[in-house]
Amino acid sequence: MYGFITIRVILKTRRGDNHMGKKKKLAFHWKILIGMVLGIGWGLLAVSYGWTQFTDFYIKPWGTIFINLLKLIAVPLIIVSLISGVSNLTDVSKLSKIGFKTIGLYILTTVIAITIGLIIVNITRPGKVFPEDKAQEFEQKFSDNVKEKKSQALSLKETSPLKPLVDIVPSNIFNSMTDNTKMLQVIFFAILFGIGMVMLPEKKVKPVKKLIDGLNEVVLKMIDIIMQMAPLGVFALLAALIVDVAGENPKDTLSLFAALGLYAVTVVLGLLVMIFVIYPIFITLFTKVKYGKFMKAVSPVQLLAFSTSSSAATLPFTMETAEEKLGISKEVSSFVLPLGATINMDGTSLYQAVAAVFLAQVYGMDLTLGQQLTIIVTATLASIGSAAVPGAGMVMLVIVLTAVGIPTEGIALIFAVDRPLDMLRTAVNVTGDTTITSIIATGEKQIDLKIAHS
Repeated sequence: MYGFITIRVILKTRRGDNHMGKKKKLAFHWKILIGMVLGIGWGLLAVSYGWTQFTDFYIKPWGTIFINLLKLIAVPLIIVSLISGVSNLTDVSKLSKIGFKTIGLYILTTVIAITIGLIIVNITRPGKVFPEDKAQEFEQKFSDNVKEKKSQALSLKETSPLKPLVDIVPSNIFNSMTDNTKMLQVIFFAILFGIGMVMLPEKKVKPVKKLIDGLNEVVLKMIDIIMQMAPLGVFALLAALIVDVAGENPKDTLSLFAALGLYAVTVVLGLLVMIFVIYPIFITLFTKVKYGKFMKAVSPVQLLAFSTSSSAATLPFTMETAEEKLGISKEVSSFVLPLGATINMDGTSLYQAVAAVFLAQVYGMDLTLGQQLTIIVTATLASIGSAAVPGAGMVMLVIVLTAVGIPTEGIALIFAVDRPLDMLRTAVNVTGDTTITSIIATGEKQIDLKIAHS
């Protein structure tokens, strides 16, 4: 008997030792970082040793699959999470209160971002050191891209000023759900559906509520499955990007980047001011969350946004992080974050302001204070209407340039560095979304500080 007990104790002890001896799982942000480093390394090797075709055929598709998976889950997530969040409100007036606060704060941070961009670009004046021969070279090299963006911008410009408002209301919700650039229409439908549930007696909507809550759990589990592929997706995306940017003549590409160096530094400096100055001020003044803890929580989201260049594609992970790492209630995150991914583009609007003044300097134009104020207004409105997908900011930039009379052909000059800067400004966009969501959650007492500080 005693021998049997002794054996059981030894076995338990060994199991405990084995359990204690297990290594901790590698944190998700480290996996993303490793994927990024390996992707960049592979891309450089592929360019050096002529592996570009292999990368395009066998590496790049995995990045495309990952992006498609994120886009696949974005619309279902918005629908079920928004309906669930709105239907949990007991009073519709509370929704309008949160909505006005959210939109007001998003517009405020956008205006601040644009103003910072204008201040920095007027100090550094990158367009004054840009060589004229390089300007002509860029215009020839990217002439086809310029025509495409101009035609897209022209179709947007030749519409009623109320067109963005009209576009919010879908004529067919199923068509809207098949196009990731129509997120606002999906959000409108989900909010309207949720309001309808709130206004009906609870007894009648109880089965629908159970169904939505169940679907929400399934969608969240799908996100967990998809995110397992994130390090591989990030690796493939960055490897393909390096190959695409370098092209057939890496030395020529490097010279193009060097010519745009000061412009790129100006944009990056403005984006860093937003992340390390403006957002910390907002978090410190309007929440009880420590900014160090906040940054630690959102850093994986920033890395994913950097890799995908899409706020919409990153949205599922942004919402999961806000709820699980920052303690923000589903009621707030499911409303504020999808709205932010669509209308809040701090990084994009800052870049548009810098790009507009940079191109004006290249063409020898001195913009007046009135013209720079026009840039603030136009870039704010353009960022609200900008789709949360890669490259959409370039289309909106054409509208900003037209508003102040800068030749739109000039966007050819910044195409060479647009993708890396697009990745950076997307990281800023999602940081701004999460900052405002934290502020709204704090104001509505819908944040668990124990989770945020753990």
